[in-house]
Amino acid sequence: ESRENTVIETQDSAQYLKTARSLSERVAAYADRIDQERRMPSELANELADAGFFRLLLPRSLGGAELEHPVFLRIIEVFAAVDASVAWCLNQNNVFSLSAARMQPSIAQQIWAEPRAVVTNGPPTSAVRAAPVEGGYRLTGHWNFSSGSDHATWLAALAPVVSPVQPPDATRDPEGPRTFLIPKAEVRFVDMWQVSGLRGTGSFSFQVDDLFVPEERTYDPNAVVITGGPLYIVPRTLLFGSGFATVALGVAAKSLEIAVATVCAGGPSRGRAAPRDQQSTHRTIGEAEAILHSAQAFLRESVGSVWDSASQCGALEPGQRVRMRLASTHALRMSAQVVDMSYNLCGSGAIFASNAIQRRFQDMHVMTQHIQAHHSHYETAGQAKLGLEPLGNY
Repeated sequence: ESRENTVIETQDSAQYLKTARSLSERVAAYADRIDQERRMPSELANELADAGFFRLLLPRSLGGAELEHPVFLRIIEVFAAVDASVAWCLNQNNVFSLSAARMQPSIAQQIWAEPRAVVTNGPPTSAVRAAPVEGGYRLTGHWNFSSGSDHATWLAALAPVVSPVQPPDATRDPEGPRTFLIPKAEVRFVDMWQVSGLRGTGSFSFQVDDLFVPEERTYDPNAVVITGGPLYIVPRTLLFGSGFATVALGVAAKSLEIAVATVCAGGPSRGRAAPRDQQSTHRTIGEAEAILHSAQAFLRESVGSVWDSASQCGALEPGQRVRMRLASTHALRMSAQVVDMSYNLCGSGAIFASNAIQRRFQDMHVMTQHIQAHHSHYETAGQAKLGLEPLGNY
């Protein structure tokens, strides 16, 4: 705990945390509209942008805060308690902003010179391809799950580079895949985001057809960042994963709070004691509390260990990376368990959209479908524990 307190007691981080708590009240007031419109309303997105909340991890050289990662996660947790979709977008858009260090400096400056700049991305479908031509590439394809696309100003599209004479499924060019930076006006959005949870992330799809992208607006996503601080030592997949796990923990904590309030408000029914007087209720709440705080402590410990090594040594041990992967996945899975327990404690009223637990139940079960929550990450940790070469992305 002392290490976490040391991290958050800087002037900048304390101010951002204070502002986050204030802004979270604004987000809470928009929660129903966020869910109904399946995106963050522009006035709210602009308010967050103007306060610097899409620049929390961006390099200071580009006007970002470049906060320490444990501080960033505390901020994500504040927003997760009031709206999972906003917290999800803040994690997604901020972690992706670290890609600025891999872009040509002139392009990064061009993008983030706009005070409300946000770059979002999404995984490519199998037919995506980029053909090299004079001065750049011709890009064609479709990308899904672009969280925050409504408030984004640029889109980042990952694609394999193939010869212009090869078919779309041809072997990738030896230079490997590249990321293509596209102004928002140059893509066509496709509304496939008809989902039950995390609706407000606005994770729409986008596509382009034979679009010319200049060479300078592309970069190698796997390029090594030579300069930069500890944020560039931690693998990006772990930054994404721990952030999404933090969103899940925030949702779980709020769900348990809602369940406790529901239990306390309930009276006797059909000859049975009031829920708050039943031993089964006591046991469920106690178990949920233990599960939640154990998962939270494991995540914070692993994040803190990784951050200390990245900051002090400039390198990470494989075991630290595997442990952070395990803690992130476990937090996501255990958060779902706490939400389910909370949902059941709320009784039949939990099924109604008007019940605060309903949206959190739906949000949580969309999170568990994300690759960061995949059970295979447990296998990676098991392999490491057995002294085998761990497989997976860590």
